[in-house]
Amino acid sequence: MKKKDILLAAGVCGTALLLWLAFRLFFPGEACMVRITVDGTLYGEYSLMEDQEIAIGDTNVCRIQDGTVRMIQADCPDQLCIHQTPVDEQGGSIICLPNKVVIESVWESR
Repeated sequence: MKKKDILLAAGVCGTALLLWLAFRLFFPGEACMVRITVDGTLYGEYSLMEDQEIAIGDTNVCRIQDGTVRMIQADCPDQLCIHQTPVDEQGGSIICLPNKVVIESVWESR
């Protein structure tokens, strides 16, 4: 490859990146939400952009902070849900089997 070919490829990639960033900033058509279900029933949907603590019945508490959600309190004996990886806009889920709580990220159109 010649130097001009590399410059052309870099210019095309740079332009594509700038267009993608502009589109995401000025036309955010989707928002990342957290969906919480208890025993298969929808408990609620919450924005990842708003920091808050959510009491899930009398058994669990999760915290949304800095675009991630994690379980911070549970009355289950093994406490595995508290040690699971936080969920963010990239996806993932937190599952508390004894209390039948599922937290997952979903994209929602505005």
